Amino acid sequence: MTRNAGCALVLFAFWLFPLGNLQAAPSRSFNFENDISPLLNRFGCNSSSCHGKAEGQNGFKLSVFGYDPLADFKALTMESRGRRVFQSAPEQSLLLLKMSGAMPHGGGTRIRSGTPEYEIVRDWIAAGAPFGQSSDPKVKEIEISPTERVLSMEARQPLRVTAIYSDGRRVDVTHLAQFQSNNEVIARVDDEGLISVADVPGQAAVMARYMGSVAVCQILVPRRETPAQFMPPPEFNFTDRLVDAKLKKLNIRPSGLADDAEFLRRVCLDIIGTLPTPDEARRFLTDPRKDRRARLVDELLERPEYIDYWALKWADVLRVDRQVLGHKDAYAYYHWIRQRLAANTPFDRMVGELITAEGPIEETPSANFYKLFSKPGEMASTLSQVFLGVRIACAECHHHPFDRWSQSDYYGMQAFFQPVNRKKGPTGEMLLASGKPEAKNPRTGEMIRPHSLGATTEIAASDADLRRALAAWFTAADNPWFARNLANRLVAHFLGRGLVEPVDDVRATNPPSNPELLDALARHVVEAKFDVKAVIRTLVASRTYQLSSHPNETNEQDEQNYSRALFKRLPAEVLLDAVCQTTGVGEKFAGVPSGYRAIQVWDSDVSHYFLKLFGRPVRKTACECERNAEASIAQVLHLLNSPQIHTKLSHEQGNVARLTGATSDNAKLAEELYLTFYSRFPTASERRNAEKYLNECGSNRRHATEDLAWSMLNSIEFVFNH
Repeated sequence: MTRNAGCALVLFAFWLFPLGNLQAAPSRSFNFENDISPLLNRFGCNSSSCHGKAEGQNGFKLSVFGYDPLADFKALTMESRGRRVFQSAPEQSLLLLKMSGAMPHGGGTRIRSGTPEYEIVRDWIAAGAPFGQSSDPKVKEIEISPTERVLSMEARQPLRVTAIYSDGRRVDVTHLAQFQSNNEVIARVDDEGLISVADVPGQAAVMARYMGSVAVCQILVPRRETPAQFMPPPEFNFTDRLVDAKLKKLNIRPSGLADDAEFLRRVCLDIIGTLPTPDEARRFLTDPRKDRRARLVDELLERPEYIDYWALKWADVLRVDRQVLGHKDAYAYYHWIRQRLAANTPFDRMVGELITAEGPIEETPSANFYKLFSKPGEMASTLSQVFLGVRIACAECHHHPFDRWSQSDYYGMQAFFQPVNRKKGPTGEMLLASGKPEAKNPRTGEMIRPHSLGATTEIAASDADLRRALAAWFTAADNPWFARNLANRLVAHFLGRGLVEPVDDVRATNPPSNPELLDALARHVVEAKFDVKAVIRTLVASRTYQLSSHPNETNEQDEQNYSRALFKRLPAEVLLDAVCQTTGVGEKFAGVPSGYRAIQVWDSDVSHYFLKLFGRPVRKTACECERNAEASIAQVLHLLNSPQIHTKLSHEQGNVARLTGATSDNAKLAEELYLTFYSRFPTASERRNAEKYLNECGSNRRHATEDLAWSMLNSIEFVFNH
């Protein structure tokens, strides 16, 4: 063949086969995990609402957030008869056609043709759709810049995210990272990492996530105007010093102190879940002693209602569930919680008893905790959430999307409880630990021995002592979460908001609003030897707790930094008891002896419309979110129109009938009503208005008194703790 004939043949071949695969092959080497997985993450292809859901979407399933790159690679390149990638004509690959919108796609257009992201996928397919080598560098961590910034209101701040690879290479991945703010009232962030600050002072944490790594930028937004000069407020204890330091940075001035009436009602509802009686209110409000507030707190902590109320609170998160446990065992479990609170058992000892429970269940009521779960992983994740504030449940299937917890961490905790099982014997049911304490990672097949969260090595203990070793780690003074979790939960209860919010979602990407305060309170918990009553005394003795709920011009928008007392909706049981106490007519609960108050009803399955309507939890999870604290129209209408509440107000043996018959002086009657419903004396104008209304009603005095009582019961002052 001549040279010219050979050239002609080559030209003919190019004319006959004008395909992209005859072009020069891309010189770049690709790695699926480094190059393709980030795109699937960034554009939501592997989210739980798309192809990452348990059953996938339209026959195509990806691992959630790309936790299993090899499985995703196989799904793209090997499943569906190889139609998803077409190496000889990349543009005709189903993957590109769908994501670019060239073919109908339920998720819409995700990556437009011609964009750099589109070209990466196209070039990867053209290069043979390789998975890459195990020796290829991997993302070790990411950095966010800036890491913290003080911004003025309505300012904007772009973020930059840099991935650091195992070979030391640094790559700007801002355009592929995912962003999220933990407080959108303060600062929002868009898909490109641009932070937009609102006109509300406070603090927000903006998280960046890329390839399983996370980083956080802290944003502080002070008020525009510096408040007028004022004398430094008094410091009652260390809590106030640390709160005031944060408020100074934000240019916020705290409210003044609550008066005695406001403090009385607030502290009674917070400690014992019960309103003070008119006699108790009158006695406290006329007490001349300077230490009357501290004396009142000491009295409340010794009252039986303290035990009733706090046993109810712990029964919710520790899931005293009669439907699962049965009536006898559920009551025994609740009674164990109540006994520990009655004895003021140190919190670390109480938790240790729960974790290490073993033996005859009838003799060890705390062992009923383990009957609530069918899988050991649920035991581990519930204990972590309740006593550490750390959520690890999602790491059962994939790397935690917002924290460092991996599947290895999850199964390392699960392994502690793998041997736990129940066995029936001649003396009743037994909780035993038998079998090998190890868990299998279903994705890798690796057998994982027990190790605590964050540990790189397993706990050094015999198989028989592993749960004791875990309990010792859980409750240790230097555990990074245990004391902080207790402090945070108490702050949330007494101050209306946790330093970490939600209280059971502690993670690097959800930092505390005042880390110095949380650290100090955690140290105090340890120094108090986990005495819950001692910590409560410290919190309620602070000026921060005793602030008024009335805002000033600097803090009216602040709900994060404890510059004033926050309005807190009364829990369902507390509100129902308040209605019964103020009307003088109790409530009869199905299957419960007469005389029981709502906070004494340990069984959350007792049917009651009012409690259900106002958010009583069903105890199917350990999440604080089960108790619904949101107000609703149905609640308002019920208080306004409920025949049951009207019956209590008009009851012949109720408080309204008794007060009307016993008090002929309308001014005195008005005073008794205000002490009954609001735990305070009426102001001069309130007394005049009430007296005038009662005088005008003449012979309908009792009906008028019922109207006054009804209006007071429906007021914000009654329905909220403030």
